[in-house]
Amino acid sequence: MATPTFPEAEQAVTAFWKQHRVFERSVSERPIDKQFSFYDGPPFATGLPHYGHIVASTIKDVIPRYATMRGYRVERRWGWDCHGLPVENLIEKDLGLKTKQDIEVLGVAKFNQACRTSVLKYTTEWRQTIERLGRFVDMDNDYRTMDPAYMESVWWVFKQLYDQGLIYEGKKAMHICPRCVTSLSNFEVTLGYKDITDSTAYAKFKIIGQDYALVAWTTTPWTLPGNLLLAVSPQEKYVVVNTADGKIVCAEKLLAQVVPDGQVEKTLLGSELVGLKYEPLFSYFKDTNQAFRVVAADFVTTTEGTGIVHIAPGYGEDDYQLGLQEGVEILQHVNMEGKFIDAVTDFAGIAVKPKDNSSSTDKKIIQWLKDHNQLWREQDYTHSYPHCWRCDTPLLNYATSSWFVRVTQVKDNMMKNNDTITWMPEHVKYGRFGKWLEGAKDWAISRERYWGAPLPIWQADDGEIICIGSSAELEQLSGQTITDLHKEFVDLITFQHNGKLFKRITSVLDCWFESGSMPYAQNHWLGGKTDKELPPGFPADFIAEGLDQTRGWFYTLTVLSTALYNQPAFKNVIVNGLVLAEDGKKMSKRLKNYPEPSVVFDKYGADALRFYLMSSPVVKAEDLRFSEKGVDLVMKRVLLTLWNVTSFYTMFAAGKTIPDKVTATHIMDKWVLAYTQAVIRDVTQAMDNYDLSTVTTRLEQYIQAVSTWYIRRSRARFKDAASQIEALSTLKYVLLTISKLLAPFTPFIAERIYQTLKPEAITTGDSVHLTLWPDIQENFVSDEIVSKMNKTRELVENVLALREKLNIKIRQPLATVTLPSGLDPEYIDVLLEEVNIKHHKYGDVVEIDTTLTPELKDEGMLRELVRSLNALRKTLKFTINDQKKLLYHTTPALSVIFQKYDADLQTSIIVSAIGESDQIQEHILKVNGIELSVTFKD
Repeated sequence: MATPTFPEAEQAVTAFWKQHRVFERSVSERPIDKQFSFYDGPPFATGLPHYGHIVASTIKDVIPRYATMRGYRVERRWGWDCHGLPVENLIEKDLGLKTKQDIEVLGVAKFNQACRTSVLKYTTEWRQTIERLGRFVDMDNDYRTMDPAYMESVWWVFKQLYDQGLIYEGKKAMHICPRCVTSLSNFEVTLGYKDITDSTAYAKFKIIGQDYALVAWTTTPWTLPGNLLLAVSPQEKYVVVNTADGKIVCAEKLLAQVVPDGQVEKTLLGSELVGLKYEPLFSYFKDTNQAFRVVAADFVTTTEGTGIVHIAPGYGEDDYQLGLQEGVEILQHVNMEGKFIDAVTDFAGIAVKPKDNSSSTDKKIIQWLKDHNQLWREQDYTHSYPHCWRCDTPLLNYATSSWFVRVTQVKDNMMKNNDTITWMPEHVKYGRFGKWLEGAKDWAISRERYWGAPLPIWQADDGEIICIGSSAELEQLSGQTITDLHKEFVDLITFQHNGKLFKRITSVLDCWFESGSMPYAQNHWLGGKTDKELPPGFPADFIAEGLDQTRGWFYTLTVLSTALYNQPAFKNVIVNGLVLAEDGKKMSKRLKNYPEPSVVFDKYGADALRFYLMSSPVVKAEDLRFSEKGVDLVMKRVLLTLWNVTSFYTMFAAGKTIPDKVTATHIMDKWVLAYTQAVIRDVTQAMDNYDLSTVTTRLEQYIQAVSTWYIRRSRARFKDAASQIEALSTLKYVLLTISKLLAPFTPFIAERIYQTLKPEAITTGDSVHLTLWPDIQENFVSDEIVSKMNKTRELVENVLALREKLNIKIRQPLATVTLPSGLDPEYIDVLLEEVNIKHHKYGDVVEIDTTLTPELKDEGMLRELVRSLNALRKTLKFTINDQKKLLYHTTPALSVIFQKYDADLQTSIIVSAIGESDQIQEHILKVNGIELSVTFKD
């Protein structure tokens, strides 16, 4: 039977795991009082898994497998993210809904039912991918953020924060999505920045009672109809400049940019401009109290623009706060749908920042200014602009009401808790994440949407609020039975209290609040018997997600755990980077610039993909340009090399009893055993530090060393009846150790190797994934042996390089090499055999004697002959059990070699070859230019 390919073998291993319930046993057979807690950040099932998911899932499999082998009980519960804009956007497309009003017309109940029906659309495909990846995780006992039990725990979390005074309602300038018609939190905004080119305007504001106009620059001309103030820096110098188009004012430092050819008439301090009044650009809101005047502001700079800032208090945080400070009515000439209100008669109903052409309305405003002689000039401007992270619509900075978490009140404790977390890579701790914590602002958590956990706030007409923390509490107040907590159900529930009617406010919670509640909600936590009792598995020993989650899940976990328990939600975290296409671009189904994961699985196997990803920069929060060639290289260098070593073992161990106890007398056995202990030490230390890249590098080096050094230098001993059992016993131990060290990373081949060495496991259900991590065997430890063998290998490289330089083939024996002193005779023997030189002497410089005697030439010819004949045997697929007679016809020169080294040839040719065949035919070979006709016969 042909040897199965890696993908075929992996399918068989998966069947074995299922048959013998290996994953379930890996949990249940570990002590319940020795827990390793792992949180799995939930993905959406509304889309198919991609390489980003595969990276994270592999990391989430590697560490729990390792912890299991260290003796811990690791519960691994899968979760699904079900709520929020991502789902709503998809349903709107499916149902052909263009606006939020369309949802209202359809009805919230029907809309949410559509969301509920489709939210787990691809669960089957997800399960297939996760199982094919080899990940051990419980997908049968999954948690879902839309389940009533989960949502009730979210309410409990909200109530705890509310009772601490950490929840409040307020109005602030926030980014809104005009398409989704809802505000976004500050960290959601960071997810959607991209470079765009906008049309910007330098507008002229005519000062009343003066013969000049102030020029202000804005990158958002659509805000100009809502202008109410102009801001200057009181300590800066401003200049009145004569131009062909009248007198204008700008900051002196920016004169060359604003009016390169103007004549300065006089200089003023900004403080002299404060208090001046100007004519409104547009007349729509000309009667606004306290408006259309120049004020001072400390945020005005002279790095770009004109040094004069146009202020529309309804848009932007600085504008909003300055408007409040100056007592100006907060005017909003654009509604939450991003369209001009009717009062803006020239542009009523027009979208100010349309998705398909974001600067089209700005250009209309600029043209209007030009037509009314109020434009100084226009200019294209490329800058980074926020877009909705789900529907890709340009956002608007808009003053609106929302419910907030007082993050600023717990920020210091969040930073202290972060001090205790181990981050991999470490720079994220005080870099991207730490800096984000330092600048943390209050978190806008309410959304004027539909498919999400409703805010558990009921309010009376007089403003009194009751915050509900559980279904039981709502049942007690309302007298109704609660079965579902979604908006379409709880919005119908009202109750009387203290003589007042309470109705629920309309908002739902930011889905990130739900994700941050996961440590409590996944187990339906509603508080312990005492305040000091913690939820099960809290805090997590380990979590892992992508770098973007420093402003997402990592952040919301930290906010809520600090607010609830003043503890970090997790102790250790691995942060992965992005997987890009090989050309450095984002992976795109449309561009087809990457191979589908299923194709890679079928071609190379999951082990190859897993090891490739875990040995890449992506596990250190760096971007990876995915290369199929890289996966292929891993398959060959790691998996195929390792399987060839395993096949080598089985070939010589067949029919023999190989003892588990190792007795090492030969230096090669002593070395590989000592080297193995060093690898166990280094890999264990790196795994404890969550340093997966270091582990995979070390393991690849180990596999290569076993194959290209230990096996190469031990071949003769495996053939020799006197020494082969000792060598096979050593190799058996090494392969068992490799199978365990590799088990978290390449679980399939690790299982195959384990079953090869312990064939009874196939029927008993024993598994490498049920074993314990290898301990260091102190009797094998020897740093001295490892050091001396390293020195030997360095000298081998030097001698081989010298031979190559002198153009002398390795199969040509030489007489003498000069080596530096210091190596023991047994290492010298290994070296001489490897470099094919008979004797050595000591000296200061590595040198070789290139003199070739007739005897040395004959031996060189013999080696070439052996190589050629063994290659032929391999081609004919002979095994070591295929004993053949060799008939040959050649020149006298080569016949002499056959006769002179007959015994050597019989041993070398017959024992070294591998493969099987029933072919008997004549073959023509060339050995050092001499033609040779050979026939193998039984």
